[in-house]
Amino acid sequence: MIESVDIAVIGAGQAGLATSWYLTQAGADHVVFDSGRIAETWRSRRWDSFCLVTPNQSVKLPGAAYQGSDPDGFMSLAELIAFFETWADSFRPPVREMSRVSAVEADSDGRFLLSFGDKQIHARTVVVASGSYHKAHRPAGADTLPSKLHQVLAEDYGSPAKLPPGNVLIVGSGQTGCQLAEELHESGRKVFLACGRCPWIPRRLAGHDLVWWMIESGFVDRTPDKLPSPAARLVGNPQATGHGGGHDLHFRTLHAMGVELLGRFTGADGSTLRFADDLAASVDFGDARWADVRTYIDACCAREGMPQPVYDIPPPMRIKTRTELDVAREGIGSVIWTSGYRPEYGWVKFPVFDDMGFPIQTDGRTKVPGLYFMGVHFMRKLKSSILHGVGEDAQVVAEQILSGRA
Repeated sequence: MIESVDIAVIGAGQAGLATSWYLTQAGADHVVFDSGRIAETWRSRRWDSFCLVTPNQSVKLPGAAYQGSDPDGFMSLAELIAFFETWADSFRPPVREMSRVSAVEADSDGRFLLSFGDKQIHARTVVVASGSYHKAHRPAGADTLPSKLHQVLAEDYGSPAKLPPGNVLIVGSGQTGCQLAEELHESGRKVFLACGRCPWIPRRLAGHDLVWWMIESGFVDRTPDKLPSPAARLVGNPQATGHGGGHDLHFRTLHAMGVELLGRFTGADGSTLRFADDLAASVDFGDARWADVRTYIDACCAREGMPQPVYDIPPPMRIKTRTELDVAREGIGSVIWTSGYRPEYGWVKFPVFDDMGFPIQTDGRTKVPGLYFMGVHFMRKLKSSILHGVGEDAQVVAEQILSGRA
């Protein structure tokens, strides 16, 4: 006999657990499946010194807003895992760990069939909450690097001590790329950073953290229809760091500390690495995004009767960059890929995805009755996949499921 469950939630990270919290409060019969442990992605895909970029006070999950003694601090990885475990202990979600779902497809009775290797389970409703991005992206030209050059994805980096000797090229300049560049530079390595187009915001403004401003101004409540194009969903979060109590970390600060900035990586020819001459355009892109945020802040101040902050707006950044590096001459021993992630739902056997691989949904609901998604970047709003906003979406999805039961 094949086991049957009413509601199957796939993923025990913040999206899946938030959905489970609302289902649990309603007494709905459900099971949460995860390929690893609770919060497995946080556990296994972060480097040793990882800490949150969002301040503790902005961590807001259903029934578990941060209540600690350091609201303006930034949780370390160990502290975050402990937070997840305490939260799960508070409502005991029906999680089956080490249960990787390899396929979700239709069965012959109008239900869903979940495959787990040699085991299968029927489900009436499925919530895919497997994370925001799944597959590490390597840019065009990645396969042209010298085969003997040590290469590692950001999620497998660990620490400077775990890299072979030599200088380091980091490809990708989002939050992760900037933080690894700073850490490696401080460890004594020469660091080259191949830059792309990333937004940035000052860490603190008028006595408040950048995340406070993004929340209070409504910036994180932007909906997908406000984006210039569907591809804008792939634009990274603002460059910043929570290390050392949180500080600015972007192109200008990295350049000032001695990290060599380069343009976009375009490929290699033997031992010669090549880069576009486009750093200025990338910096200008980030400056323009900071200007976008300022419009939200100004509107917020006018609406709430607060004084408008005094902005320290830097002049355009124009530095001469190299378009070629010789691996041996520069002593480069490692390349770290931090060029982002892409959605990967090949195991969900339903035609509910757009050309970029994102699920086509409205408030989590797809055209397939009973199939929902949770935790998708920009699912409903910018904050849909983050610790501050995922709970709002979980409530919406859970209410849709429960109203269908009624």
